[in-house]
Amino acid sequence: MEKPYIADQIFEKCTSLAYGEYEHCTFRSCNLEGADLKNFQFVDCRFEDCNLSLAKLSGTSLQQVTFEGCKMQGLHFEACNPFLLEYQFTQCVLNLSSFYQTKSKKTSFQNCILHEVDFTEADFSEANFDACDLAGALFDRTVLEKADFRSAINYTISPALNRLKKAKFSQDGLAGLLSDIGIEIS
Repeated sequence: MEKPYIADQIFEKCTSLAYGEYEHCTFRSCNLEGADLKNFQFVDCRFEDCNLSLAKLSGTSLQQVTFEGCKMQGLHFEACNPFLLEYQFTQCVLNLSSFYQTKSKKTSFQNCILHEVDFTEADFSEANFDACDLAGALFDRTVLEKADFRSAINYTISPALNRLKKAKFSQDGLAGLLSDIGIEIS
């Protein structure tokens, strides 16, 4: 069965989406909490002030997708189709989400809340965590080379377990790099 193709549309306050391939579409104030988006395709789309918490992303294609002001708790981005996977997040809440083993180079997180997000074995090279709260986020064998954490807060990242070459941190954030070795900074 061929996917229906939907392009250049604006969807406002929708509570469900028809299965298909969406290109150059904007979704505003949609409540898609728990929605089954399995095998949907989103290309160059924008989600604004939407609730996507607990949506099912198995095989979902996210190519050049922007999320702004969205509630996105408990999402499993590792279930997405990895082909051309690319997304950006601004003022989103992604608590308890997982990026396990995703290749998410150059991803931008701006003013996001990322509590207890799993970044295990993911590649976030050159990612930007601008003004993000990373309390309880898990970084384990994560590639963070050239990533920017200068304005991020509440992170704990072990230099022994993660690749941090040329990553950027502020002096205020150094405690998050040293906490696992028992050094106290005052």
